[in-house]
Amino acid sequence: MLQLIAPSAYDHFAQSLAEMHRLRYRVFKLRLGWDVEVRDGMERDRFDDLHPVYLLQRDRDGRVSGCARLLPSLGPTMLQDVFPQLLHGEPMRSSLSIWESSRFAVDAPDDAPKAAGGIAVGTYELFAGMVEFGLAGDLREIVTVTDVRLERILRRASWPLRRLGAPVKIGNTLAVAGLLEISRSALLRLREAGGLEGPALWSPVAPFLSF
Repeated sequence: MLQLIAPSAYDHFAQSLAEMHRLRYRVFKLRLGWDVEVRDGMERDRFDDLHPVYLLQRDRDGRVSGCARLLPSLGPTMLQDVFPQLLHGEPMRSSLSIWESSRFAVDAPDDAPKAAGGIAVGTYELFAGMVEFGLAGDLREIVTVTDVRLERILRRASWPLRRLGAPVKIGNTLAVAGLLEISRSALLRLREAGGLEGPALWSPVAPFLSF
């Protein structure tokens, strides 16, 4: 199951958030070799200062094993402010019904349970949790910047990315921007493919959307 941490709960879950930043360091700096900001073994950037909503995934031992960061598209976004080249000269689509997902990471062992397409069940949980969050907030789409590797995973998971343009080489990553559908049908597809029997989030997320 996933844990949703809204800005109002940051202080209460400070230890969990620190664990998340350490996971991001392991995934983005050590494993993927991205040029990211690191301090004291944690990966953090300026978008973490904008009071995002975080989704945290925990393994059977209670350790944070996955995460995603969510911010409204009407504010600063990674796509518009860091990677505008992925828009290929087109304007960024921003509205109350679109949020941006970033810093999606899963740190699962090789023997973690798999579902359809050979994708880790934990990955399906995070995908489903993002859709559940979107449905609770009356969102229509999630915009994201990712690499073509995760784009292929999204396609295999039956939650395909609708590209906003051709991929662009950024550092050592072939990056692409796109939109992900938020709908009940998308959620049902993810649950079926991932073998998920119910909600991915621990509790209803609507109360967290009033901040």
